[in-house]
Amino acid sequence: MSLAEITTRIRAAETAAGRPPGSTALIAVSKVQPLERVEAVLEQGHRCFGENRVQEAAGKWPALRDRFGTVDLHLLGPLQTNKARQAFGLFQAIHSLDRPKLAETLARLAQETGRCPGLFVQVNTGLEPQKAGVLPADVDGFVADCTARDLPLLGLMCIAPEADDAAPHFAMLSDMAARNGLPGLSMGMSGDFETAIAHGATHVRVGSAIFGARVPG
Repeated sequence: MSLAEITTRIRAAETAAGRPPGSTALIAVSKVQPLERVEAVLEQGHRCFGENRVQEAAGKWPALRDRFGTVDLHLLGPLQTNKARQAFGLFQAIHSLDRPKLAETLARLAQETGRCPGLFVQVNTGLEPQKAGVLPADVDGFVADCTARDLPLLGLMCIAPEADDAAPHFAMLSDMAARNGLPGLSMGMSGDFETAIAHGATHVRVGSAIFGARVPG
């Protein structure tokens, strides 16, 4: 499926949900994709991408930015505290703020550098033990703690469990964000982004539907 087809489907989903066109940002998830596939999407004019690992992004994006100019880069995968400083120099947004220690580290770096990427709190809506994220019962307190640290929270992020209907998870995330006054909702991937848009997603993360199957390195 092409970038143009995904964009058309996003616009149709926005219309169906009664939302303004362009109210959903498409993050093209380029993790473990061959460079030529990423270049092809850049050549079509797309400038918003997502990576899962700091190290992979550091090896790929400085040279691509030299060639293609400004790119809005989002970190979608877990962030180790010892990689946080490097992440500050690479990413415009981090979608995986999931624990107090990381919040403390990001706040310290923000004070030190005078800047900070926009942040999404990752919520484990499915209570999955193998998955990172703040538990739903702890979201309000964690958001309050991050706000007290002057962290620039954009919103909440979730990854719906594969075996579940995604809609209740997206509805839950939307309710939690609204309750905490957070406008951003990072939710929805290749198989469920239209459902996410119906529930208010401001950022959808689409990889395989744009690039094809991943090619692990």
